[in-house]
Amino acid sequence: MSASSDKPVQLHTSPHLHQPLTVEKIMRHVVYAMLPICVWSVYQFGLSVLALLIVCTTVCIGTEHLICRWSGKPSTVNDWSAAITGILLALILPPGFPIWMAVVSAVFGMAVGKMFWGGLGFNVMNPALVGRAFAQAAFTVPMTTWVPSMAPGRFTQFIPSTWTPPLMVPRPITQWLEQVAVDGFTGATPLALMKYNQESTETLALLTGTITGSAGETSALLILLGGLYLIARKMMDWRIPVSILGSAFILSTIFYWVDPAVYPSPLFTLFAGGLMLGAVFMASDMVGSPETAKGAWIYGTLIGVLTVIIRLFGGLNEGVMYAILLGNAASPLISKMTQPRKYGAIKKREAKA
Repeated sequence: MSASSDKPVQLHTSPHLHQPLTVEKIMRHVVYAMLPICVWSVYQFGLSVLALLIVCTTVCIGTEHLICRWSGKPSTVNDWSAAITGILLALILPPGFPIWMAVVSAVFGMAVGKMFWGGLGFNVMNPALVGRAFAQAAFTVPMTTWVPSMAPGRFTQFIPSTWTPPLMVPRPITQWLEQVAVDGFTGATPLALMKYNQESTETLALLTGTITGSAGETSALLILLGGLYLIARKMMDWRIPVSILGSAFILSTIFYWVDPAVYPSPLFTLFAGGLMLGAVFMASDMVGSPETAKGAWIYGTLIGVLTVIIRLFGGLNEGVMYAILLGNAASPLISKMTQPRKYGAIKKREAKA
């Protein structure tokens, strides 16, 4: 302390720089980054996806608001995180997924995946993926039922399964396909075609999104542009998507070199399925990802490797959801193991020596 001053000098640990960013601002820009994906998914699949987006977002916001009220806490829906959960959940569901099932999945994802742990900042796993994992376990058949892209009449009528009454089995889409004059539709996604038939899909189709799949996972190009927008505004840790996509690319390249007739190309691995959407908008969730730069690389590499392993050798043709959830579970341990040494601290081995 200086002798010429009566005030003590206060020393604080880093960071010493502050940015005028708030949770609300960051979350709002994440929504902005997802809007082109939402518009494309509605254009691609029609009214049913529009209904999914509206219902999932509304239910997630309403669930968070009600739980806050019931627990005697101020509502936290103004931070936009509940809206992001609803949008993401709708984008990772099949376009014809029954609305009542989407409602149940949204409530489960918000209540169990987020609010049970104390709300934003305390949840262990991504709540949208928790909701999808519940849907995958509870509604297996609807979660693996797909509809064709760009079907005629998608803006004038809903996919029949959309408004299936609660606790009723969705009606098969075969009659609807005949009605809208869609012939030769197999109901298989590019990942399923590759895993079970060794049939690849053109890279351009995977980039632009003119394929069958979940509502918002089809256009890798729009997802990449959304991620670049957030990175440019410094609202996303770029290390996470880069490490996920990089590790998946490297590992799939090795398998492709071993047997290109059996294993997919690295570009197919990156652009097919939900890897791109998961890497950019879900694994990068600030709550469920590590706090350190080294931890981000380890976390992303773990998710990328697990995704490829599950896709190639697991019973499912997609593994992004489980890979991210496992990464979320390992995130606290990764953060703890990669914390930088405190200034002036010494390791135990050095102290004993």
